[in-house]
Amino acid sequence: MKGIKKFYLITFILIIMLLAACSSEEAEGEDSGEVEERDYPSTVTIGTASQGGTYYIWGGGLATLLEQNLDITSNVEVTGGPVHNIQLLDVDDIQLGMVTMGPLYEGYYGEGEWASKEFSDIRVIFPMYNTPFQWWSTASSGVTSITEHEGERVGIGPAGGTPGTYNPLIYEALGIETGDQVAAGASDMASQMLDGQLDHIGFSAGLPIAAVTEVETQADINIYGIDGEEREKVMEALPYFTEFVIPGDTYESLDGDVETIAQFNFGVVQKEANEEFVYDLVKAYHENIDQMISTHASAQESEDPAAILENKEYPLHPGAIRYYEEIGIDLPDAVYPPEWEQNN
Repeated sequence: MKGIKKFYLITFILIIMLLAACSSEEAEGEDSGEVEERDYPSTVTIGTASQGGTYYIWGGGLATLLEQNLDITSNVEVTGGPVHNIQLLDVDDIQLGMVTMGPLYEGYYGEGEWASKEFSDIRVIFPMYNTPFQWWSTASSGVTSITEHEGERVGIGPAGGTPGTYNPLIYEALGIETGDQVAAGASDMASQMLDGQLDHIGFSAGLPIAAVTEVETQADINIYGIDGEEREKVMEALPYFTEFVIPGDTYESLDGDVETIAQFNFGVVQKEANEEFVYDLVKAYHENIDQMISTHASAQESEDPAAILENKEYPLHPGAIRYYEEIGIDLPDAVYPPEWEQNN
């Protein structure tokens, strides 16, 4: 009898020890999970541009994408646009931004007048669309060309945004001396035009631009781009521009296609962004691109993930590289950042 009691006692002690060991392992696993959760953000702030522009609409679409696919809540922040987004990323005021090729070039190499340094920690993660430049004037002004802006008061877009940064440079490249240049968001400029305070506006965003649609439903306007000798001059002075055609069915006010210039757009983060988060975001973005297209038609330009090859020189984030390599895209050597080389 004593032997049986001793056997049960030893068995009971062993069971207690085994349960304690299992609990310890589970706790360690939970601790590891907590560390991973801290690295993988539960919320992000998305840097867009002015209300009425395409970036702002895209911001809402990306926020929905993050919430539905990654269970991440987002704040969509109105900003000055690409230049401002690069600056905000650098100080971690936003964690996901949108930029056009021009500001990306100037920021990365520290060559823009606005660039206080080289923003070399920025990393591209997904392609977006082309941003064509277009101008519109009240029909009553009779203006149908940017060359007629000489001495005129013109709206150029928000300071720090793509149009606000490059419209003045376009005028400079063409030797056009305008009158007052109004730096404001698309919606604000549209309101000023409808109030009779502004006859000419220059803006750039994915097509169609909501502000243009808003104005043309309430007033007669002339919409135009830039082509021929003027376009060649601009592209020679500002080499990050490419030729672009705005389809004639984009706006009711158009009678046919419009020749102009454009810059491509990309989603960007800082190099310190969590690799798993970036990988999952890029994967969710491309696998649910229909969702982004329903948000704004411009996303059709990235329906094929190979659109990432529009970027041939700026470093991609390692999380993005993992995804594009997995689906078989042959990336240029130049887009592999130093941290990729160090860890692979």
